[in-house]
Amino acid sequence: MRKTNFKPGTMIYPLPAVLAGCGASEEDYNLITVAWTGILCTNPPVCYISIRPERHSYGLIKKYGEFTINLTTAALAKATDWCGVKSGRDFDKFKECGLHAVAGEAVKAPIVAESPLSLECKVRQQLPLGSHEAFIADIVNIQADENYLDPQTGKFDLASSGLLVYEHGHYYETGKPIGHFGWSVKKKTPPARKGGKKQD
Repeated sequence: MRKTNFKPGTMIYPLPAVLAGCGASEEDYNLITVAWTGILCTNPPVCYISIRPERHSYGLIKKYGEFTINLTTAALAKATDWCGVKSGRDFDKFKECGLHAVAGEAVKAPIVAESPLSLECKVRQQLPLGSHEAFIADIVNIQADENYLDPQTGKFDLASSGLLVYEHGHYYETGKPIGHFGWSVKKKTPPARKGGKKQD
């Protein structure tokens, strides 16, 4: 199998395309589209977002030490793109995109009501990296859309929301599942015997 070498770059895809909420009151609420985001630790739950210092949201997150991560869907694709190319210095992004800001339960930063899942985060560390600065944060609360809760089991079915991901300049809706964690090593259940008990 032949390989081609590329210069070092951001080639880990796909990534979630999220709307990060910031600000501490309706007067300075803002959204920024982020793909440089992910989980860093399970216990305690720790995540990160990475933003260029010249972005308007960078100053708000640095000032208040809080932000939210709002997962997006195919239905939110246009708003997600718009919030990534326009500045909160010039626009009220919630208003322009027809989105609704909801106060966080554990942070002052807003969540997006239309998001299926919103993580409330408190910054524990800032890490200057170069073009971007990473905000490493504790996840202190999660708000989930009850439309995706199974009323019988209480299980949250995030997969059915049509999650949006980013891949090298393009947005995609997540597709059909092909397995679950551990399925590749799961022991097969032996087939039941036919005809009942074995006769001697």
